[in-house]
Amino acid sequence: MNHTARRVLALVALLTLVLTGCARTAPPGSQDDGPATATIGLTYIPDIQFAPFYVAAEEGIFTEQGLDATLRHHGAQEGLFTALVAGQEQYVIAGGDELVQARAQGMDLVAIAQYYHRYPVVLIVPDTSPAQSVADLAGMRIGLPGKFGESWFGLQAALDGAGLAESDVEVVEIGYTAHAALTTGKVDAVVGFANNDQVQFELAGVPTRTVPLAADGDVPLVSIVLATTTDHLASNPETSAKVARAMVAGMERVVAEPASAVAAGKEHIPTLDEAGAEASALATLEATIPLWTAQQGRATGTMDEQEWRAMTDFMLEAGLVTTEVDPAEAMTNEHVTG
Repeated sequence: MNHTARRVLALVALLTLVLTGCARTAPPGSQDDGPATATIGLTYIPDIQFAPFYVAAEEGIFTEQGLDATLRHHGAQEGLFTALVAGQEQYVIAGGDELVQARAQGMDLVAIAQYYHRYPVVLIVPDTSPAQSVADLAGMRIGLPGKFGESWFGLQAALDGAGLAESDVEVVEIGYTAHAALTTGKVDAVVGFANNDQVQFELAGVPTRTVPLAADGDVPLVSIVLATTTDHLASNPETSAKVARAMVAGMERVVAEPASAVAAGKEHIPTLDEAGAEASALATLEATIPLWTAQQGRATGTMDEQEWRAMTDFMLEAGLVTTEVDPAEAMTNEHVTG
């Protein structure tokens, strides 16, 4: 074999090695990497209100999006964003207002999709109560779990909208005992959720009614969103988009087929086999569907930046945060509509 032939063979061998190396080292995010992994925090206890995620897991929506998703419920003593910031979760479901408060405290969080398009907090009073509006609650005792979270933020917005100060009512911290506190007369009203507390009162046959936080429905707060950290979002934009799309697809599936959502929930909610649990779950779903669907009557996942700006302004003015939060940095729709 002459010198030229040997050089040609050497070049061919080298080219083969290069091509083989390229084939073995697929670019990040390619099909050769397999499904993208994601742990999604759903907070505290399994509940039918998380049905879109259960449906996404049980009916193959996560798989269709190229995701290997793990659903994780927090422990009772765990902070809302603790696991997210620690990297034990990559995504979490939380209130937009809770996210703003956390950002003001230094946590670098960002919302990437809307879960509840309407604020779910309401004031619940006995059916015989003279109170017809928030203003009518002046001088009355109002119970809530504690001075934290959406119940607390919702009460602050309600009082502000009615021209009342906190000192105009008696705020009673009752933990998670709304039913007992209201039925025994410990308080005159409770702050609760339209798709949870009010549903449970109705199922128990307790005659109550809801008083909206604002007569015109314009509450300067944003409810539950899908959140992550800005670092994770910057490093994993495609995975984040997949998680957001899977969530929205799950919401749409539940809205279209609530009964099938209960079936999916049985794989995640241990108490769903108990007597009356399915009926309760369906009632909760019926009350939650209006929260998932935007004004056009369908789940979209998109957020309204003007609503975020109104919220950040209100929270700063009300003293719920002490540092200004830029809504443009706290939320993005890029991974829902992209």
